[in-house]
Amino acid sequence: MKKDNFSGFGARYFLGVLLLICVISGPSAQAQEDVNPHKVWRQYGGGPDQSKYVEFTQINKSNVTQLAVAWSFAAGDGGYMWNPIVVDDVMYVLGKDESLVALNAETGAKLWTRTNLSGIHRTGINYWESKDRKDRRLLYSRHDRLEAIDARTGELILSFGDQGSVSLKEGLGRDVATVFREQGTSPGQVFENLLLLGSSPGEEYFSAPGHVRAYDVVTGKLAWIFHTIPWPGEFGYETWPTNAYIYGGGCNDWGEITVDEKNGIAFFPLGAPTYDYYGADRTGNDLFGDCLIALDARTGKRLWHFQDVHHDLWDYDLCAAPQLITVQHEGKTVEAVAIACKQGFLFVLDRHTGKPLWPVEERAVPASKMPEEHSSPTQPIPTVIPPFTRQSVSTNDINPYFSPEKKAEWVKRIAAAHTGLFEPLSDQYETIAMPGAVGGANRGNTAADPEHGIVYVITQDLPSVYKLKSEPPIPSDTPGTASTNVAPTPPPSENPATAAHTVYTQSCMPCHGEDMAGRGAIPSIIGVGKRISYRDFANTLGVGKGVMPAFPHLDQRTLAGLYTLIGGDARAARRGRNRLSWAERYPAGVKGPAHNYSTGYGMEYPDLLGPPWSSMVAYDLNQGVIKWRRPLGQDPKIPVIDGKETGLAIGSQRKGMIVTSTGLIFSTCLDGHVYAYDTSNGNKLWSTPLPRNPEGLPAMYEVNGREYLVICDMGKVIDADQARTIAPGYIVYALPK
Repeated sequence: MKKDNFSGFGARYFLGVLLLICVISGPSAQAQEDVNPHKVWRQYGGGPDQSKYVEFTQINKSNVTQLAVAWSFAAGDGGYMWNPIVVDDVMYVLGKDESLVALNAETGAKLWTRTNLSGIHRTGINYWESKDRKDRRLLYSRHDRLEAIDARTGELILSFGDQGSVSLKEGLGRDVATVFREQGTSPGQVFENLLLLGSSPGEEYFSAPGHVRAYDVVTGKLAWIFHTIPWPGEFGYETWPTNAYIYGGGCNDWGEITVDEKNGIAFFPLGAPTYDYYGADRTGNDLFGDCLIALDARTGKRLWHFQDVHHDLWDYDLCAAPQLITVQHEGKTVEAVAIACKQGFLFVLDRHTGKPLWPVEERAVPASKMPEEHSSPTQPIPTVIPPFTRQSVSTNDINPYFSPEKKAEWVKRIAAAHTGLFEPLSDQYETIAMPGAVGGANRGNTAADPEHGIVYVITQDLPSVYKLKSEPPIPSDTPGTASTNVAPTPPPSENPATAAHTVYTQSCMPCHGEDMAGRGAIPSIIGVGKRISYRDFANTLGVGKGVMPAFPHLDQRTLAGLYTLIGGDARAARRGRNRLSWAERYPAGVKGPAHNYSTGYGMEYPDLLGPPWSSMVAYDLNQGVIKWRRPLGQDPKIPVIDGKETGLAIGSQRKGMIVTSTGLIFSTCLDGHVYAYDTSNGNKLWSTPLPRNPEGLPAMYEVNGREYLVICDMGKVIDADQARTIAPGYIVYALPK
């Protein structure tokens, strides 16, 4: 028999060379493609499916109580909402003074820092690598530009876009000068060689449109765009007034994007059209506002859409991550997608067609009585799947811990108000919406066990109390379009500083400080009114800037007071201006309404109802039922009675969770704790106090056979003693070695 030429020394030599090549070049492309997305945390939310589900086996129900701090990293006190990502053994976090930091994920040792990233969004970052792993990138946005840096060195990649960055304000079909903000509040999602992005253009009249886009991660070029406010000839154009695409705004994805990699489908949960609470200039159903849209991830082509609110008048944005699940339904295995809404509904749809798995009925709702407003006569209501939050308010729901005087006051206000789901707003009486503008499910509030059809929702029962007020005419010399451009005329009998001081204390002081001197990376605003015009000041508050959110609900008197508070002269700003009616502010050929109206978010009464205020809810979507529900967190001022916890007002807003294959759910809460629950019944298995309120999504990863849980701990101080020993930053837990 002929001897094999590939044997003996020759074979051993060849294998040795092959091994050496593998060591030098790193893991093969095939090995990288086969990485289980549920065993790494490489993207915001863990991975493209946004399930926050990990297939780890080390930390389980029997040993979770042994978790202890493995290491921590001090990162400043900027109130970050960051979700760390981990690639191999490197963790990427947001550090002091808006810097990106690469850490050894096993020890917390600093590897490199990229500084001077002012204006970077505060929630997370995107990672991409080429198939051969020679090109590894981090992508993020700041000051309305998309940037790319080398993931191994932190150096700017100058071949990306224009010397390393791309303007996000271009390509929207609007004059760039009128686009005040386009940068998103979530980092986006990577699919193949594309970065899929949403935006946060503001919530005012004439805000920019929220068209969703995809950029080439190598070149920075725009790969495709989907017009969420349709242009002439596009599907949905007739659901708006003629030429509304010229002035309409919003319909943006400011929340989380989910990608079905196997089927190449991107799911974008879109927010409300603007203005959120009065829609006389957007008569119709306003596609694609408040829609879950399924797009071909490679081309941006619409596959289907589902609108959960027609002609939104309540700011019921879709923002929580759509959950991709496989369920057993009517004897068949179905690939589905579940979307949790602010109004407390969970819609479950066929992932490929958008058809609801259980019937959804169009039910009659109250009609608006506001002038020129045409509210939708019906709204979609699930018939089988129960809601996950309360949807009504009555005097029986008033917080039992209120004083008799406060309870009596609310008995009168509720009796005089209009309440109920989809009750239109009015300028004649208060409307109490339940849930309100930040009730129900928000960004970060959904997770799943995808293969078993289980979806978890964090929710809060938080009503909004609204009353519309007519907006005055606008100064004709004011460019742009935000109604907050109006130079105010405070009533002579009122001191605008009173209202301004209240707003500053509630909304501005946590960042800028009691003395307005700033905190950490947040700048001082002492005397800023002497350096900027009232117009620029009003525009900034109306649409936001950098990490500062928009405050479009502020009335003119309060704006005047705030401008005066920082050293400006609001009365001088209005001298000599002619004023145009609202109708005259719309583009030529467009008939605008005679008046426009606005309101605040109505969030001043988070504890109006009795507990529980925040909850975690588990759905079994093989059957369409709630599997269990339990309060999330505990108000420290109220004792636990008969084992019943209270949850916490605003305790779950934009908090996150992780689901493990060992039957655990890790969740953060505003009460300054990390909790671990049993996935089978919701029983609390473990909790640990934190020095501060955790702001960002938690993450979980494994390095060298050891599993870690990382918490972004940079909010309000909860435990002063701990805060003195653990600086604000990231706290990493693990089992003892």
